[in-house]
Amino acid sequence: MQHNIVNFLYFLNEKKDSKGADSDVSNEQLSKILKTVAKQVIKEKTPSVQDLERILQGITQEQPSQSETDEESKNELDIYGNNEPITKYLQKKGYLKDDKRWLTNKGFFEIGQRMLEDIIKAINEGGFGLHETKNTGSGGTILDTTKKLEIGDDVKNLDIPKTILNSVQRSRNKQLTAELPIQLEFEDFEKFETREEVNVAVVYCIDLSSTMKYSLGSGEGTRIEAAKKALWALYVLNKKFFPNDSIYIVGFGSLASEIKQRDIPYLKTFDANDNFLHYTNYQAAFRLALKILKKDGSHNKRIVMITDGQPSACFVDDESQKNAILSDKPYSHFYKPDDVTLAKMKNEREVKLDIRNEMVYLCYRYKQVDSAIDAKTLQEAKKCKREGIEIDTIMVSEEEELLSYVENLEKQLKGRSYYINPEKIDKILISDFISNKKRILGSKRGY
Repeated sequence: MQHNIVNFLYFLNEKKDSKGADSDVSNEQLSKILKTVAKQVIKEKTPSVQDLERILQGITQEQPSQSETDEESKNELDIYGNNEPITKYLQKKGYLKDDKRWLTNKGFFEIGQRMLEDIIKAINEGGFGLHETKNTGSGGTILDTTKKLEIGDDVKNLDIPKTILNSVQRSRNKQLTAELPIQLEFEDFEKFETREEVNVAVVYCIDLSSTMKYSLGSGEGTRIEAAKKALWALYVLNKKFFPNDSIYIVGFGSLASEIKQRDIPYLKTFDANDNFLHYTNYQAAFRLALKILKKDGSHNKRIVMITDGQPSACFVDDESQKNAILSDKPYSHFYKPDDVTLAKMKNEREVKLDIRNEMVYLCYRYKQVDSAIDAKTLQEAKKCKREGIEIDTIMVSEEEELLSYVENLEKQLKGRSYYINPEKIDKILISDFISNKKRILGSKRGY
């Protein structure tokens, strides 16, 4: 099924604000306010509601001035003319709440919807395909078309009126009189055709190492902020148009954790103060993603790794593995998070790190990957492949050495690797999720 962008955008915009004329501010004003709210909530340090108020007051003062004699301006009720704080107005309208994570569900979806509209408008494609994947999932969508019932078909989708008409037509063709009760023969039965639903489950593994906080080339935000914005819009797209599909988010540094989709705006990178969590452990991401996808019933499963660096950590399952590394590199560093660190992550970030009894081997080598880490990473990725899970990697780094490692990894996995300008990652992920076609992403240099 193909949908052009014009129709897609019309559907996005056809839902009107239920309050309509009762809205206190114009849609243009509200859009500007919500755009600023979105920009602030995805920052590395989310501002308090009080700080947000000052920021919003600043952007509203940038509104074009109008003459005091302009009657239309006088008659328009707005939040600037009645001395009501903007954040209080947004709380009253259901966009914000008085909490550390001050965005409500309504605010999350409203902002995500507007992000999605902007992204779709920017995608210069003639049309979209809907999940062109190699496997079909369970369940069926009933179509308007019908076909003759065949032996073994389920009769629950039987087209009763068409079946009766077939019987009448058969009688007429044989020059017989149709009488009640109508006599049905097997050839009369007709059923509605069905289309198998294509269910997709995707785990997006987001690198939260310290380098992901590097600024974008334009200076507008950071790599992690660009990734969060993309995933935010992607989740809204999924909920609105592909509700049978599943999107999962895994954040990873030295360890990985599953992220609730509505907590995407609050993702933070790790740094040196987070007790060695700022290293990059691909294995941890693959392991948690595999655990999640094994529980999902979708036939099409996929892992998309979004990272800006090579792996610099892996798990050590037992003492023999640790001793093998030490025999080659006597000064190697091993790490296991203590209870204080785990509690800090839970309290400050509301995430539960996926850790068993194993230790983490840490080894950062500039533009190189330690051999033990390389082997462990590939081993875990191949476990995913054996479960029928496709693996793609998106690099948001321009360093050739980093891209070469990922390309080699994907070559062994028969997957795909891409270098993508992080400022365009939203358009890439949205396009790819909608169509799931290789041609969407193009060459690794295409962006």
